[in-house]
Amino acid sequence: MTHTLSPIAFSIGNFEMRWYGLMYLAGFVLGWMLGRYRASRLSPAWTTTDVDDLLTMSMLAVIIGGRLGYVLFYDFSVYLHDPLEIFKIWNGGMSFHGGLLGVLAAFWYFARTRHKDFLDVSDFVAPLVPQAIFFGRLGNFINGELWGKVSDLPWAMIFPGAGPWPRHPSQLYEALLEGLILFFVVFFFAQKPRPKGQISGLFAVGYAIFRFGVEFIRVPDAQLGYLAFGWLTMGQLLCLPLFFVGLYLLFRKNTPHEG
Repeated sequence: MTHTLSPIAFSIGNFEMRWYGLMYLAGFVLGWMLGRYRASRLSPAWTTTDVDDLLTMSMLAVIIGGRLGYVLFYDFSVYLHDPLEIFKIWNGGMSFHGGLLGVLAAFWYFARTRHKDFLDVSDFVAPLVPQAIFFGRLGNFINGELWGKVSDLPWAMIFPGAGPWPRHPSQLYEALLEGLILFFVVFFFAQKPRPKGQISGLFAVGYAIFRFGVEFIRVPDAQLGYLAFGWLTMGQLLCLPLFFVGLYLLFRKNTPHEG
């Protein structure tokens, strides 16, 4: 199979709407709907106003943190040479770990201003995140970026700019694992009261395991290559602290609360 998808969804004159942006929009809209649903089950702890404000903050934090994270972690020299490239997010180049740091900052601000506990906020949002990752990975696939290593599997694909060899569609693997599977695991786990931080911990551990595994068949960023022991990528290194923090939150002793 050959990847022939256009990154442009539609155009009006000189204006182009790209699938990458639409995928992010779909993730935020569905996240907002799921947030409203969770709030209705946790009332009166969470109001619809809380959901709207928190998810608006989180949306901005994901975009800013994700972009800055990519710049700092993956391709700093290029953006240092041409800083205006930072604003061209429609071309791709978003870091999950950077977006996570941005969202955690938004959680801290929201918790501080609304007199809520930080872990209560993160536990509320954690089940909403995997579906957004799902749409983000679909955006990567449509953009024809972040492809996998050469493969002879029946579903391997030839990606533009990746040479003539079929490769793993690693974007779809991540959409399935980090997106759909992780969503169902975390969302249904959160349907019952859990110890504070445990929902966030499950998400962190699940994401770290899935991302770490897929990185073995995903081609590392050309400007970085392998960073440790000749086989660890930047994505894998960034997953390690996430995994251990998640383990701590998942297994520490605490009292149940409405997650």
